[in-house]
This record gives sequence, structure tokens and C-alpha cells, in this order.
Amino acid sequence: MMDDGARRLDMVATQIAARGVRDPRVLEAMREVPRHRFVPWSARQEAYEDRPLPIGEGQTISQPYMVAVMTEVLGAQPADRVLEIGTGSGYQTAILSRLAARVVSIERHAVLAARAKAVLESIGIANVEIHVGDGTEGWPEDAPFDRILVTAGAPAVPDSLRQQLADGGRLVIPVGPSGFQHVTIVDRRGDDYAERRGDACVFVPLIGRLGWKDDR
Repeated sequence: MMDDGARRLDMVATQIAARGVRDPRVLEAMREVPRHRFVPWSARQEAYEDRPLPIGEGQTISQPYMVAVMTEVLGAQPADRVLEIGTGSGYQTAILSRLAARVVSIERHAVLAARAKAVLESIGIANVEIHVGDGTEGWPEDAPFDRILVTAGAPAVPDSLRQQLADGGRLVIPVGPSGFQHVTIVDRRGDDYAERRGDACVFVPLIGRLGWKDDR
């Protein structure tokens, strides 16, 4: 049986690079970050499989390929300040931490936020801040952000996130009805926002004042 490091290399080669993800920085980050540390112990043997996994509180850790696609489309650069909406397990947060100068991540479930913070600290990641709150509101006290990544499906792009995007920045968010979305890319140039639709995807719903209601 392969060890976790070998399984991680195989995951990147067969599930991600072979399916068209080319950004060398994204591929290297996914080779380095120990995905198995971000799943429940009972799911460790499944950590490198080509599918999402439950992490509690009705949330999931995304399929590795989708993490790679969203990260590549985001295009975070080494000096960037990134806002992540939906910390979840902290795995996507860890990937972003390898690519940007600073990551601010918002999670509405305090239990998941605390767990993710502990795992990130345990593997030596220090350029991340995790806050508990309504992600649809963003994090205005630290805005603007060069990149914003949303890891839950929204009915529409929240205006609050558009407004917190820096000039020249990019927002990536799954948009669509429950059970089927498209990765949506929003690029800001001055007061103009260019929006385009990318790959089809399925994410848990983005709950909050500017997203889906909690009773869905």
C-alpha cells in the first residue's frame, strides 16, 4: 500500500494534471499539502480519492480536481491578499496559503473554524487568519482583496464581495441553483466588472444574508 506522500503524488498526476490543470504552482501546492490531515480520521484512507468527503456540520471537503480547477482559475500571485469564503476543512485554505502572501478565511460553523485553525497551525501554516461569520458579507475591515474565492454555491454573486475586490482583482464563485452550479469568474477593472462562466460544479449551499437561507 502506498504511503500518504505517494498517494498524494499519484492524486496530482492522475486526477489533476492528467485532466488539464497546468499551473505549476498549483500542482506543487497540491503535492505538498497533506490532504489526509484535513479529513476525519475514519476517512483517512479515502483522503486522496477523486471525490468530496463529509467533514461534519453538513459540509464537505471538495474533490481534489475541483480544488485544483478553482485555484488555477483564481490565479493568486505571491504578493496577493486573498479572501476565502467557506473555510470548511481548511484544505483549500492551505493550498491558497502556498500561493499568496496572506489568506483571510471566513467560516460560519465555529466547530469547523476551530478544527481547521488547529490543523493549519499543526502543519506550520502561519499566513492565514480564520474568522467565524457570515461569509456572504465578506470581511470589509481588511478589504480590498486581490483575490476572493468562494467554496459554496450561491444563487447570485453577492454585491458585498464585488465591492471588496481590489481594482484588477478576481472573484471566483460557484453560482446556480442547489445541486448544480457553474464556476463564475468576476474580474474588476475600475468600476467595471466582467463576468464569465466556467466549468459546471456542485457545491454545498452558501448560507447567509446574501446567499441561501438557513432553512433550505
